[in-house]
Amino acid sequence: MTQLVKAELPKLGSGQMFDRIAPRYDFVNRVLSLGLDRRWRRRVIKELALAPNARVLDVATGTGDLAIELANAVPTGQVTGLDPSAQMLKIAQVKMVKRGLEARVSLVEGDAQALPQANCAIDAATIAFGIRNVPDRPRALRELARVVRPGGTIAVLELGEARPGWFGRAARFHTHHVVPRLGALLSGRREYRYLQTSVAAFPPAEEFAQIMRDSGLDVQKVISLTFGVCTLFIATPREVV
Repeated sequence: MTQLVKAELPKLGSGQMFDRIAPRYDFVNRVLSLGLDRRWRRRVIKELALAPNARVLDVATGTGDLAIELANAVPTGQVTGLDPSAQMLKIAQVKMVKRGLEARVSLVEGDAQALPQANCAIDAATIAFGIRNVPDRPRALRELARVVRPGGTIAVLELGEARPGWFGRAARFHTHHVVPRLGALLSGRREYRYLQTSVAAFPPAEEFAQIMRDSGLDVQKVISLTFGVCTLFIATPREVV
C-alpha cells in the first residue's frame, strides 16, 4: 500500500508562507490596517525627508508599495526592495514595470537578518509591516544600523495593539476576530491567524524603541499613528566613538 505523505506547511512568518498569500496580500494589508496603510506610508516619506539622489533600501518590501513611494520621492536616486518571498517580489516587479520604475527600483530576494549591502552603503532604510515577522529582530536592526551611513535615517513602521478607549476596543475586535475570519473565507485560515497574533504579540512602542537602542540605533522619534494602531520609529545609526 502506498503511504500518503502530508505536505509540510511553510513555517509561519517565513518567505514561503508569504509566497502562499502573495496574490491576496495587498487586500490583506488594506484589511489589517483598516485601509490606512497608504496614509501611514506617506508619513514615512515625510519623516525621512530624502534627498532627490538618495540611495534607499526597503526591507520586507513585499509587493513593493513603499518602494514605489520611495522611488517617487528620490527621482534621481536608487531604491532597493528586499524580501524573502519570491512570489511577493514577482508582484512587485509587475507594479514597477507598470509605473516605469524598473530602472530605478531593484528587487532582491533576501533576509533582513543578513543584508547583502556593504557597510554604510546607503542613505536611508525602511521596513514597513515586516519587523514583527523577523525571528531575530535585534539582529535585523543591527544589520540596518550597519548598512546605513552615519547621519542616515532608518524608519520602522509596524502595527500593534491599539491604545485603550472606544477606538482601541473596536480596532482590537477587528484584529482579533474580523481578520482571521476573513482569512478563512479566503482559504488562508492558518496564515491569517498568524498575521493577527503577530500584531497582538508585537512589543509596546517604548519597549521596541529600547530594543532598537540596544541594537545600535539612536531613536529620534516614536510616532503613534491612529490611536496606536500603528507606530513609526525614526532612528539613526549610532556613531562609533
